Amino acid sequence: MGPLIAAAVVLLIPLIYLIATYNTLVTLRNHISEAWSNIDTELKRRYELIPNLVETVKGYARHEQDTLARVIDLRNRCAADHGSVGHQAGNEKQLVAAVQRLMAVAEGYPDLKANETFLQLQHELVTTEDRIQAARRFYNGNVRDMRNKCETFPSSIIAGLFRFQPQDFFDVEPAVRQAPQIDLTET
Repeated sequence: MGPLIAAAVVLLIPLIYLIATYNTLVTLRNHISEAWSNIDTELKRRYELIPNLVETVKGYARHEQDTLARVIDLRNRCAADHGSVGHQAGNEKQLVAAVQRLMAVAEGYPDLKANETFLQLQHELVTTEDRIQAARRFYNGNVRDMRNKCETFPSSIIAGLFRFQPQDFFDVEPAVRQAPQIDLTET
């Protein structure tokens, strides 16, 4: 009976490892999907804020039409992009740069910088950017864990056997880091 038990243990240990590793890979894949969904939700929120921000700036900066049109064009392109994470990240980087240019334009208009609607929209954008960055960190952490499982031995064998693929990181900086502080006491 002893050799039979030993043989069973020798066969069961690799089987248990295979099952545990497979389940870990499935869990990571699901975490990545959930994390991407969180990023997508916040990106959509950003896409909803941008047209309002552009409209507010438009009233003050009429001769900045190229910048405003570029922001709206990129916003529409990003909102319609449902491709790979890497492709979306490329479009998002362009949108972030355009929004940063829009905010630089706004700096040249003191009345705009003091406009309550503009300040509120800017604050909303900052809050949204913070949420995107938190969701990005969660997503990228899960991508890192999946990559580690897919690339380290012996779990890489199981990942290859069941066709688990490492995902792309989502590496996009925030469009706005913080809302400007307005000091109304200056004369």
